[in-house]
Formats: sequence, C-alpha cells, structure tokens
Amino acid sequence: MCRTCEEKALLTRGTCPGCRADRALPGRTTDGASICGDCAGITRNYLCDRCGYEGPLHTGRLCTRCTLSDLVHGFFDDGTGRINPALSTLADKLIASPNPKSTWMWLRRPHVHNLIGDLATGALPLTHEALHELPNWRSVAHLRDLLMAAGALPMIDKQLLHHQTWLTHRLNELHDDPHQRLLRTFATWHQLPQLRAKAAVKPLTSGSRRAAGEQFQAARIFLTWLDTTGRSLTCCEQADLDAWHAAHGPRQSHTLRTFLRWAMDTGHMPKLRLPVLENSKATPISQQHRLRLIRRAVTHDELPLTTRVAACLVLLYAQPVTRLVRLTVDDLIQDQEELLLKFGDPPTPVPEPFASLLRELADDRPHLNTATNPDARWLFPGRRADQPAHAGTIREHLRLAGFAAGTARVSALRQLVLQAPAPVIANSLGFHHKTTTRIAADAGGSWTHYAPSDHAQ
Repeated sequence: MCRTCEEKALLTRGTCPGCRADRALPGRTTDGASICGDCAGITRNYLCDRCGYEGPLHTGRLCTRCTLSDLVHGFFDDGTGRINPALSTLADKLIASPNPKSTWMWLRRPHVHNLIGDLATGALPLTHEALHELPNWRSVAHLRDLLMAAGALPMIDKQLLHHQTWLTHRLNELHDDPHQRLLRTFATWHQLPQLRAKAAVKPLTSGSRRAAGEQFQAARIFLTWLDTTGRSLTCCEQADLDAWHAAHGPRQSHTLRTFLRWAMDTGHMPKLRLPVLENSKATPISQQHRLRLIRRAVTHDELPLTTRVAACLVLLYAQPVTRLVRLTVDDLIQDQEELLLKFGDPPTPVPEPFASLLRELADDRPHLNTATNPDARWLFPGRRADQPAHAGTIREHLRLAGFAAGTARVSALRQLVLQAPAPVIANSLGFHHKTTTRIAADAGGSWTHYAPSDHAQ
C-alpha cells in the first residue's frame, strides 16, 4: 500500500463493526466495510509514541498533532527555548486546529515560518504598521487575521487594514514622483480619516476600499496628465479641467471628483466649476423573471447551498451582498413554528421553503475547520480567521449561477415598496427611508403619504 492510501485509510475513524471499539479503521472486510487494524490482522502499530493517538505517524513515530506541536514550538521560540508570551494564544489555537495537517502544511511555507520567526524573536515588531510594509500581502493578511483573533494585535477593520497596506506600497513606489507629497497628504489627511470614521460606525465594504484606491489612482493619473500640459495643479484653469473631462469617461470623471473637491477646499488648486455628471441606474428585471429566479434558487438542489441562500436573500429581501455576508446565525430567530430574520426592526418573517434552506445552512456552514474559525457566528463564514465570506466571492458565485445580484436587488426592492409603505420596508429590511421612498416614487407607488411613525401605539 502506498503512503497516500495508507494515510487515507488511517484517517477513517468510527466504531469497528467487529470489536465495537471506537478507533481508526484502516482495514477492510471482503465486502468493503471499514474495520480496525486488529480485526483486519494488521500487525503494524500506529499509536503515537507521545500521546497514544492512533493515526498516520511521522518523524519520531509522532502523530500529526504532536508533529505540529513541535513545529509550532520551534517557529514561535523567542530565543529562550520558550514560545513568545505575546504569541502563546495563537500558538495554542494552531496546535488545537481541527485540521492539524492543513495547519502544518501552511506553517511549512518558507515565507510563513520566516515571518512568524521574526515576530517571535522581535526582529519584526508585533504591530500593524510593521506588517503594512511587508511583501506577500496575502500571507501577511491571513497571519494578521489570526493574530487579531488571538488577541495578539488590536482588532481593526479588515478593509481598512487592506487599504492601509495597499497605500503604503503605492506611496513607496512614488518615492521619486514630484506629486508624492501631495498624494500622501490627500490619502493620509482626507481619505484615511473618512474610512476610519465609517469603520467606527459599521464594517467597511470591499467596495468602499476599492473606491478609495481608485480615487487615489485617479488623482495620480490626473496630476501626471496635467504635467503634460505644462501646468501645475496650482495654475490649473477651467479649460484644463474641461479638456480632462472631455477626454475621459463618466466613471473616471466621477472617481476624480473627490480629489478635485479636496484640492479646491484646501487651496491646492483654484476654485473651478465641475461638470454635472449623470448617475446611471441599473435596469431592473421583470417581476416574472424575478419569480423564476426565486423558484430556481429554492428548488435546484445541484446549486451550492450558500449560493441558493444568498440568491434568495437578494431576490426576496433586496439585500446587498455586502450586507448579507455580515449576517450571523444569531440573526435567525425561531419564534415557535415561524423563522424570523433580523435585517432591521422588527425582524422579518421567512416563508417556506426558504426557511428550511436557511436552517440547513445554519446547521452546516462551510469553513469552520480553520485554527481560529470553529466558533465563528457568521452565516457565510470565510476562509480567514473570524472573517465572513468575501462579498466579491459571493457575488461571483451568484453571477456564475445565473443570478445577477445588482439588477435582481433593484427589482426586488421596487416590488417590495409597491406592496407595502416605503418606511415600513426601510425599517424591517435595514434601508434608509429616503432610499425606499425615492424608489417607491420611481416605481409609481401609492404609499407616498404614509408617515414613518410607530403605528402600534
């Protein structure tokens, strides 16, 4: 038997049908049933020499978890032969990982164990600022999530951290650029304070982070373009601004407005007139098409459960993907025989058969086998420690399955405000009442004089 097949057999565990012992079942009966080594006549001993666990053995006849424990103690050594006290909680969580083999393979990556070693010995300060400067940003981001979940680093909004890391690398690339100082000022004193203020109210979305990055890049491109005209920003004229907008599309023009307004308000450029830009609106799908999509999401078992539930949340309750990934299992409320979902106040009833899909997902959520994720409360857990699934990932899964989240959500919200007063929809589904009122007016709703007060009094 090859090593791979041997390990796969040893990972099969359960109650042996022959001796009724609960242990590894590497043997097979003539009819293919799994049995323990003793009943199968296997003479080799697969018990770990340290802890006695029966399973695949590695160097020194140690099981996977004991091997992982030795690896963690070596990588987290602060130079005194002990685990760095600041990293001890993370070390314990890694050793107790539900999937020790996966954790072991991750730690063996050279850039991972080198990074951990530098943190353990103090060669790299255990701060967010120090991590911003490092390459291999994906590995750094994953380790940072683990450190925050373990309490080794203060908890900071994930998207804010991503933007700060991205910004640090972009500014370092501009060390010889004549506009670096101005761009640093714009990013540091305008963009970052706004992102921090938003993050203090509620978690930032990936869209907010991307928008900030696009604004920074648009400012850099505009300043470079202005250099080609022979003008500086302080000498920019209306004709220059008009020429820029004439040569660039609505999206680029809209992205640049934040920088232009900031530059005018702070005296870095003259007060000039900005063109009026039209906001494009997504075309809603028909009500018949929406109902067909709901029926498909509910009945097509071949689709992944997470995709089906996400599609129903968009099609039934008009929830943005960035909001639905923040739902937790605590937002599902069982009220006797009825399931409620808390988007706002009061909680919203969930009809069958969607209620059954929600319960099924809550009972069998993916990605709960990572070192620091087994207790995650997210309805859509992500792969990274204590983080929900990425909104972009859910959105892409919906697109590939034939559910266009943007147009479907617009159609759902239009239909909802036609069926009930806009303020009621806003309160129960977590929207601002001005948003639902505007959409109701666009849709020709008849609840325009409904007052958003407490009618239960």
